[in-house]
Amino acid sequence: FGKEGGTTGPDDAFAARGFDNIGAWILGRNMFTPSRGPWPDDGWKGWWGDNPPYHVPVFVLTHYPRAPLMMEGGTTFHFVTGSVHEILGRAAEAANGKDVRLGGGVATLRQYLRAGLVDEMHLAMAPILLGAGEHLFEGLDLSALGYVCTEHVATSDATHVVIGRRK
Repeated sequence: FGKEGGTTGPDDAFAARGFDNIGAWILGRNMFTPSRGPWPDDGWKGWWGDNPPYHVPVFVLTHYPRAPLMMEGGTTFHFVTGSVHEILGRAAEAANGKDVRLGGGVATLRQYLRAGLVDEMHLAMAPILLGAGEHLFEGLDLSALGYVCTEHVATSDATHVVIGRRK
């Protein structure tokens, strides 16, 4: 996405749409680091190098706060504790009228879905079997929570499903 030699079409359109109007992100700790428990040190700066792809404030859910980490390109990682409502409030304030995007992982998405705080979710399912993992919808009744499928598009590379709030 966004580089020379790529393809256009529905997959590219979904990728581009996922970055439109984003003013802040929320990530689970596992999306930022492989370590668990207390931070071993402040040396780890994420998976992306010095210029992460976010370019806006990113709120990383953790049980172990640490000082904010300012990176190139306008990304600042804020390591936050608190309820999903509190963290969404902080992210929304930082987004300054733009959207807040949940970047995963599964446990984070499930918390926000269960609380009814997700307006729209795009799932891109590639035709590849990866083995065991976390089950995104385990224990969730999306219909009872007020969600419906609002869009689905299949390509040779992925099936895109958009889930949104029932109108």
